[in-house]
Amino acid sequence: MTKLFVFFSLIVFSKTVFTNIEGDRSVNSSPSKSINYIDNINTSLLALYDSTNIWWSSKSSISDSLRKISCPQYPDYIYNSRISDLNEKTPIKLEFNEHVLKYIEAYGVKNRPKLQSIISKSAYYFPIFEEYLAKYNLPLELKYLAAIESALDPTAVSKSGAVGLWQFMKSTSDLFDIKVTSYIDERRDVYKSTDAACRYLKYLYETFGDWQIVLAAYNGGPGAVKKAIVRSGGKINYWDLRPYFTEQMQNYVPAFIAMNYLMEYHAEHNIFSEKVFIESIKTDTLHVNGYIHLKNIAEIVEIDFEFLKELNPVYTYAYIPMDGNTHNLVLPFDAVHKFFENREDIIALKNNINADTVMNELPFMHKPVRENIIYHNVVSGDNLFRISQKYACSIPEIYQWNNLDNNYVLRVGDSLKIFVE
Repeated sequence: MTKLFVFFSLIVFSKTVFTNIEGDRSVNSSPSKSINYIDNINTSLLALYDSTNIWWSSKSSISDSLRKISCPQYPDYIYNSRISDLNEKTPIKLEFNEHVLKYIEAYGVKNRPKLQSIISKSAYYFPIFEEYLAKYNLPLELKYLAAIESALDPTAVSKSGAVGLWQFMKSTSDLFDIKVTSYIDERRDVYKSTDAACRYLKYLYETFGDWQIVLAAYNGGPGAVKKAIVRSGGKINYWDLRPYFTEQMQNYVPAFIAMNYLMEYHAEHNIFSEKVFIESIKTDTLHVNGYIHLKNIAEIVEIDFEFLKELNPVYTYAYIPMDGNTHNLVLPFDAVHKFFENREDIIALKNNINADTVMNELPFMHKPVRENIIYHNVVSGDNLFRISQKYACSIPEIYQWNNLDNNYVLRVGDSLKIFVE
């Protein structure tokens, strides 16, 4: 009911904005009154949104004695009891063993700052995940899968080249109609990538019929699971199949169970978010077309450019391209009216930009300004190509910076001067 009310409020808000901006001739109101009216609406909506509890517990929920323990740990029977309670709330089998304990300690002891960051970002991402998981009738606890995959970082890139919140390879993204171009990578789009992840998870469950095996298949691929089943002589239980999986697949389900546990019992481990990224309910999505740079939008609607990029990671170079399609632009809800109020300035910006302008301004068209010097110590396995890739420079530049001749041979222990930004 709350979501329906909020949605209706946003519809009313959007309608009011359009009415005031387009100039409803039947309404006799001054611009200042319209602005005040919008401000009043934003204040009202903010009060409503702030009254909605974020899922996590606050520090006030724990005792003073627990608050004084920087890194609480518990005996195995406590973990077992708590995870058994969680198991009753989900169709995904959750169980405690030494493999799960390993990841409880990894996330809850060694990587506490990372977990704090995940909790902070979850206020934005989890409600969106849950909306799509419910749409496809999938367990809501699958939202924790993205926390393992990317730590809720939409720009995350794995060593194998998987990208985004749900870590899609390019080949997999093609199967689910996720667009990847020079300007746009929809694997970074929370809505489109989550929809694709849900369709993929649904397919995997229809194939294997067991959620623990589905998780392993999501990590290592359905083909790897099929091979493990064949090699095991037809076993269909995850823990029976585990010895036949790759090391990463062996660790995946224990990591998922541990993440599920720690997110639900973060307060008992004295892990709290220091800040909130932004709640998803406090954002709105507009449909726009390019060319336009996010930096221009940030200036016009008076919000931080880096924050706007975080809300719109789908645009690889912070450009919304003019490719004949409309594109999503995510803004804080209280900045939307500024976008429409300044639509003439935005249109003027778009008219002054052409393809050549965009190409000349893109980051990959300019050499970075390298004013700082570091020294790279050559180790076993290094070569000039790897070094150039590491520092985003060219091999000729390395030769020039170090006055190397054409007969130079790279040796372990050499120290190379590198100019960096």
